[in-house]
Amino acid sequence: MNLSLYGFGERGLEETWIAVDCGMMIRQDLPDSPLQVPNLDTLSSLEITPRALIITHGHEDHIGAAAWLWPRWGCPIHATPLAAGLLRAKFAERGLSTEAIRVIEPGEALESGPFSLRYLPLTHSIPESCALLIAAGDHRVLHTGDWKLDPEPLIGPPISAATFRAIAPLDLVVGDSTNAPLPGHSRSEGEVALALEHTIARCEGRVVVSCFASNLARVLAIGRAAERCGRRVSLMGRSMERMVGVARSLGYLDDFPPLVPVSDLGYLPPQEVLVIATGSQGEPRAALSRLARGRHPTFELGQGDSVIFSAKAIPGNELLIERLKAGLRHLGVSLLDEFSHPELHASGHPARDELRTFYGWVKPARLLPVHGEPRHQRAHQSLAESLGIDTPLIPTNGDLIRLDSDGLTLEARHPQPPCIVSQDAVGPLPGLAGETARSRHGSLYLALSVTATEEQGWARIGRLMLDTSQSSHLDEDAFADWLDLQLAELRADTLADLRLALQPRLLAWFADHLRRLPEIHLQILAVEAPSLSDLD
Repeated sequence: MNLSLYGFGERGLEETWIAVDCGMMIRQDLPDSPLQVPNLDTLSSLEITPRALIITHGHEDHIGAAAWLWPRWGCPIHATPLAAGLLRAKFAERGLSTEAIRVIEPGEALESGPFSLRYLPLTHSIPESCALLIAAGDHRVLHTGDWKLDPEPLIGPPISAATFRAIAPLDLVVGDSTNAPLPGHSRSEGEVALALEHTIARCEGRVVVSCFASNLARVLAIGRAAERCGRRVSLMGRSMERMVGVARSLGYLDDFPPLVPVSDLGYLPPQEVLVIATGSQGEPRAALSRLARGRHPTFELGQGDSVIFSAKAIPGNELLIERLKAGLRHLGVSLLDEFSHPELHASGHPARDELRTFYGWVKPARLLPVHGEPRHQRAHQSLAESLGIDTPLIPTNGDLIRLDSDGLTLEARHPQPPCIVSQDAVGPLPGLAGETARSRHGSLYLALSVTATEEQGWARIGRLMLDTSQSSHLDEDAFADWLDLQLAELRADTLADLRLALQPRLLAWFADHLRRLPEIHLQILAVEAPSLSDLD
């Protein structure tokens, strides 16, 4: 859920703000997997209303909440053509006017109050991803968004080193930490395209390739490989069909092979069939999960067919993906994934050598490591400091940070209670007791980062995130010890099952240890357990 706010003004005087990106996440740990969107309560309490919303690229974690939250602001929205097209479709679905969405081409500049902004093209796993050079007063900040250094991105040009050398030096980079713990370089989309063609050529029956719909370079590579291997291409999944439709309207897939309706695939020999499908993360309602359960109305998989996962598992989705793979294996399908065939996927984020190269170009005085879990941010901080870049803060959601002549300062930390989309409206995530009104005994917010263990239980990763505003005193050490024992004992296949199993135990413990029982809000997120290399 990316939503960053940049404000400019002198102390004691009115400040002007802009927003950068407005994303959402899918809560796989909750029943029906609702959308979670950023909480705007802090902005309301601080009387912050952005005068513009600036979109860096079209991924859901950067645009997915805009149709839900933008009506609170009503400001202009600036986005590159692909992101603008995707936003227009989302606004139309909700019956919103699209007049506020303004197209800006990569490389162009715009003004918003005291802010001067320039869109600087970067390579990523979706076309038209851009960093933002933000200038206000004497300060120059680069908000990188998501990026990598890809010499062969398939769609769009490679990154221009000269463009980024020209903006050096910078006061601050707000930078992508996702792959900061990983050595070397991320794989190029060109390399993945060759690997996909070689792999598909060896398959004998029907082939289904699952990838993120937004990775249009990957979709294009799969289509080209299918055509060269004598296979006809079909799309499966609403988001895949929408993304390809928008991309084609912008001229990005002009050489994509003709599509065959899914309903016609049964008339083709198995060795001539290739389907590009959504559902690589095990989403229960996605196309691939329907195929694994044998519930697609016109297409089925069986012995001799192959499913290729051309996507990495997002932390938190591991159990859903394993359940999906188990269903496919039961059908006799051959599976090729990131573990058995890592060459079939490439990350869209920079590894350590790419970060070193990039910072050598832009020469930042300071870094704010964002986008990733704390261990990714810490690795990014360590790398930056080894390069002589001042990195004094590792921000968390809700941090208000000041940049001035003295550097970076944490001004305040504002808790961010979860907000979910339910019944076509945005509201707070209900507490464990099902209450939605504020309790007169205060509120307790608990966020757990967990990972599944080999013994089928769960283990807590990282520190306990606990906010007990207005509630009774709590012995956090005793609670953490008790919680670790419960997690190790619980047998739950999914985060939703874990939440349901943990709820009554939590309520009983708090009832025994607090004089007054507050309204309790629980958030559970699955993360990757750190490997030994991460701890070095």
